[in-house]
Parts: sequence; structure tokens; C-alpha cells
Amino acid sequence: TSDRDLAQQLATRAGRSQMEIVHDALELYRRQQLLADMNRDFAAMRRDGDAWSEEMAEREVWDVTLGDATGGD
Repeated sequence: TSDRDLAQQLATRAGRSQMEIVHDALELYRRQQLLADMNRDFAAMRRDGDAWSEEMAEREVWDVTLGDATGGD
């Protein structure tokens, strides 16, 4: 099955245009790539002891700040 045929089948099944199907597929791919890039960068930061310590310190600051906004402890 060609890509064009698959797009047509999916569009017919969904009651949408082929362009909408292609748009949705591209958006999903973009999001997957963004998450893959973020996961790679996060893993690199964890391997860097100084960077990871900074991240943990910043999270502690945000935890306190978020607690203030919600009226929590």
C-alpha cells in the first residue's frame, strides 16, 4: 500500500480530508521528536553532576513557590 492509498483509507474511515490526516500525522511526529529531544537532553543533564545539582536546587525553589500559590504547606 502506498502512502497516498493509506492516507486515503484513513481519511475515508475518519470522514476527513487527506490533508487533515497528513497534518495530524505531522503534528504527532513533531511532538514525538520534541519529547525524544527533551529526553535526550534530560539524560545528558543527569550525567552532568553540576547541572543535575542545579536542576534539583531549582526544583526545590519551585516546590516552595507552588505551595505558596495553592495555600498548601
